[in-house]
Amino acid sequence: MAQQLSFDLPAKTALGRDDFFVAPSNAMAVALLDPSFAWPSGKLVLTGPSGSGKTHLAHVWASQSGAQIRQASELSEDKVPALAQGPLVSEDVPAIANDAGAQNALFHLHNLVLSNGHALMLTGQAAPNLWQLSLADLQSRMQAATHAELQAPDDALLAVVLAKLFNDRQVTPKPDVIPYLVAHMDRSFAAAAQIVEQLDNLALSEGRTLSRPLAVRLMSQDRHQDLPQATGNVATTSD
Repeated sequence: MAQQLSFDLPAKTALGRDDFFVAPSNAMAVALLDPSFAWPSGKLVLTGPSGSGKTHLAHVWASQSGAQIRQASELSEDKVPALAQGPLVSEDVPAIANDAGAQNALFHLHNLVLSNGHALMLTGQAAPNLWQLSLADLQSRMQAATHAELQAPDDALLAVVLAKLFNDRQVTPKPDVIPYLVAHMDRSFAAAAQIVEQLDNLALSEGRTLSRPLAVRLMSQDRHQDLPQATGNVATTSD
């Protein structure tokens, strides 16, 4: 069968509170984002594997609190005074483990945000005691924060994540596709994002619907090597 053209249409990731499915693996983190809950010492570290929803929950909290969201790698000391005027999310803090300038900026930002009476959220994949920040004072402050962990998904959450990923790409699989994928895929959010992207690309390239037979082909051994590659942005549940 001749391959059809697939167009570079970016997926739109939904980041609202109603788009986040609460399950046992993430219920504690969601509860800590309730506006009525004050974090001890004014700060929260949110961790979990790639695609587990850290960025999604950061946006939920930011919309509730008016917080700004900044990648830790983008921080510099000249930005500290302005960013410290309100609540803040610093994403992917472990990425600056060897960046002395960004660590100094986050250290001063941490202190000034809290002294100004605002709240601070920090995110990373591993638990904060594993971040290995070279600035010891910053590392100790990260470990002293309240910690909420987003854990690996159970079947119910994995099914909802798959449904959301398909919806973000504006495609609807046949009803038996998601149950099949849940039963046969690796138990991770990253695997869900990759599978949805590959299955969508395969369906587009062959002009087929997102059916179980197509999913069986995708999941068969060594099939991944022959799949059409992504032509646009990858939709994830957000980091």
